[in-house]
Amino acid sequence: MKIGKNKMVSLTYDLHYDDAEGELIEQATSEKPLSFVFGAGLMLPKFESMLEGIEVGNPFEISLADVDAYGELDENAIVDLPKHLFIIDGEFDEEIVSVGNTVPMMSTSGQRLNGLVMEITDDTVKMDFNHPLAGENLFFKGQILEVREATDEEISATLGGGCGCGSGGCGCDDEGGCSDGSCSTEGKGGCGCGC
Repeated sequence: MKIGKNKMVSLTYDLHYDDAEGELIEQATSEKPLSFVFGAGLMLPKFESMLEGIEVGNPFEISLADVDAYGELDENAIVDLPKHLFIIDGEFDEEIVSVGNTVPMMSTSGQRLNGLVMEITDDTVKMDFNHPLAGENLFFKGQILEVREATDEEISATLGGGCGCGSGGCGCDDEGGCSDGSCSTEGKGGCGCGC
């Protein structure tokens, strides 16, 4: 069976920066493959389009320029926030809000964002809200393990959210979060499969 709309796809991949020789970012193994409903809009669009028509058992190699992956770095997504926003019960939590940590935030419209703490001054916290892989060219190398018709339940589940990994990819648990931290490698990202 070939990959196409509303097919449940399971695959392995090694994700590298730039090309096959680039640093390994993350992996989906045969023991813990990436599984998703094709065409549900959960994957990077260019990644998904390059997979269309591939059959079970076939290998694949996909190169994505930054604009086709997580976009170019947006300097407007690097902001200085007033330090008082991080004070809870009169305390600034230096353990959580420290340089190099990723802190979950909420936009004024209620959208959840993850920000990387870049710098802390007496009055401000500089945060980068770009995707951790923004500005990076990516290379995927993998193999298609399974392609089958997706069930109505699987299709419905993809419409309900989660971490963007479809059905159980890269450590996502039933509550829609990354259950074991396997979604990121050295703070460089989460779920290269689409988060």
